[in-house]
Amino acid sequence: MINDIYPHKLNNHFDGTAVPKSEDTVLSFREGDVLAATDDAILRFPKVSDFGGNFEYTYLFSVDEERFFLLNESAESMPSGYEYKNLRGMRGKYPDQNREMYAAYTGKHIADWYCDMKFCGRCGGKMIHSETERAMKCRNCGYTAYPRIMPAVIVGILNGEKILATRYRVGYKPLALVAGFAEIGETIEETVEREVMEETGLHVKNIRYYKSQPWGIANDLLFGFFCDVDGDDTIKMDDNELSYAEWLSRDELEVPAGNISLTNEMMNEFIAGTSGNV
Repeated sequence: MINDIYPHKLNNHFDGTAVPKSEDTVLSFREGDVLAATDDAILRFPKVSDFGGNFEYTYLFSVDEERFFLLNESAESMPSGYEYKNLRGMRGKYPDQNREMYAAYTGKHIADWYCDMKFCGRCGGKMIHSETERAMKCRNCGYTAYPRIMPAVIVGILNGEKILATRYRVGYKPLALVAGFAEIGETIEETVEREVMEETGLHVKNIRYYKSQPWGIANDLLFGFFCDVDGDDTIKMDDNELSYAEWLSRDELEVPAGNISLTNEMMNEFIAGTSGNV
């Protein structure tokens, strides 16, 4: 998965005293795009030294000894050899660069939150960065806001030797699994039951946790579960959410290329015959 970057290690501890140096890496985002090298053969981000003039940066995190800073405004004049590229479109293009992709996804998550926190949701006052923690504080009323993380589920529904494969109505087009966001007041297991019922009309049992994954491109924290269909296996697909939902055998299931997502890993677990052991 994208966060499997061992032996590298992400350190997202906030450092309000960090001052950008010429060798530090810069992440810059513009409407879902990230500033990256024009050479598609390798994913590479600019350094502070690539920018001329006066720019403001916010410390993001480090990966090993490499420090990453957010360019607070998108670059109007881009450094030579760099351009804004669609981050979603990069999925699967750099299978050997999970480290760089993970940095970009995580940076986008933080950048989105900073963008949304310019003004206080309680009084409308201007928000400023906390000097001691990753938080935004209102100058007017003192309200403190912390990074927003949205919990969601990925569900592998098993029916004997078959799994329920889906395609989203909008957005990502390859085969996927049932997925959805948790709602206020429900447990993550209740989210599994509700999302499966809403999207497919199925009841499930034996809900068992598999693994989690941060998914910064959508500001999510994904929780993967396997479960078994309970009773009638007739699919009643929600046409507003899905364009396809079918029971597929191991031989029929086509897993999208790449090792970036929890969904892909879970489908490969099913093909390997190990999902039932979770």
